[in-house]
Formats: sequence, C-alpha cells, structure tokens
Amino acid sequence: QAVQSINGHSNMSAEEFTNMVFQKIDVNNDGELTLEEFINGVEGDEDLMELITKNFDLSNVLKVIQNG
Repeated sequence: QAVQSINGHSNMSAEEFTNMVFQKIDVNNDGELTLEEFINGVEGDEDLMELITKNFDLSNVLKVIQNG
C-alpha cells in the first residue's frame, strides 16, 4: 500500500514489483542484486527503465507532504 500511494502509477504490489525485477535482472539467479546487475538490467530493458522511472517519481510524495 505504501509503494502504491507513493508512486501513484502502478497497480503492482511491492512484492509483485520486486519479483518482476528479480526475474528480469538477477542474471546469476542467486536471489541477490548487485549494483552492477541492477544498472545493467535496467539499462538493457526499456520497459523496466520506464517502470523504475515511474516508480521512483517522488512528485506524489511531495503532494502528500504538502497536503498534510
């Protein structure tokens, strides 16, 4: 609920989002993402880049703060 209220862009739960990211970019399937895996994975996947960009858009956080 917190992820959804912060980003305002996705119908995915935080768990679904995390699972999707790991499926796409955990290249060695060890259940952990190194910074290198994350960067390479996001740079190599246009859809994931767009989703990440939207999910980390903090403009909705500022609206929540402004509106109390």
